[in-house]
This record gives sequence, C-alpha cells and structure tokens, in this order.
Amino acid sequence: MNSKKGSGISRREFARRAAIVSAVSVLPAGSLPLDSASSKPLPPQSPDAPKLSTESQAEADARYEAILSHYRSRFSDTQKADLYRLCLLAQPSLDHLRAYPLENGDGPALYLKPLVEREKKAEPAAPRATSPAAKRP
Repeated sequence: MNSKKGSGISRREFARRAAIVSAVSVLPAGSLPLDSASSKPLPPQSPDAPKLSTESQAEADARYEAILSHYRSRFSDTQKADLYRLCLLAQPSLDHLRAYPLENGDGPALYLKPLVEREKKAEPAAPRATSPAAKRP
C-alpha cells in the first residue's frame, strides 16, 4: 500500500468527522439553538474548573447539551450543574488521549497477555535409604 504523507485526510480524521456529522444529524431540531439569544444559559463554572481551550470548551458544552436533549426531564437543577461540572472535568483527559500520536499502520498498544504467576512445585526430596537396623523395633 503506497500511502502519501500529508495528502488527503487520514482514516482517523475521516472517522472523526463522520462521527461528528452523524451525531449532529441525530439530534432533534428543537435541541439546536437558532441564535445565541434563544439558547438557555449554561450553569456557572466553579472556580476549580479546568482551563479549557475554546474548542475543548465547545466540545464539553456540546456534550452537556446532547445529554440534556435526551434526559432533560430526569435531572434536577443541582444534578444538571453537577453534570456540567463532570463534562468539564472529563475534557482534559479526552484532550490528552487525543494528543497521542497515532498513525494508520500502528498496532494496538496493549496485547492481552495476562501475567499469571504460578507457584513452582518443589521437587520432592529423594527418599532416604534407611538401614535395616533402623527398621527394627
């Protein structure tokens, strides 16, 4: 397979874009705000929230809105604030995972090779030869 470096998009990038497009197409039309004035405000961020880039912040907000679009009636206001906090806390880990350099031809990082330590059975000692005098009562 002759692959040209730097031309076109990788399979990973194609899959990522396809997933984003399919996720957007599945959302109900009522859940997407038409303008910023009609959208509901997000819960306030806590001071200990991680500092995120604008792309990461937008992704965390989109994740929060996607969850609410399906389960809004099941959450109380405090649960919604906690859910938003959890979406923000999960984003740095996701960014760190995505930053790992990976090419299309790379194999899996982990192979399933369970490490099982088995006890080695000690070889039984050779029986001692008993003298005939020792056998007498």
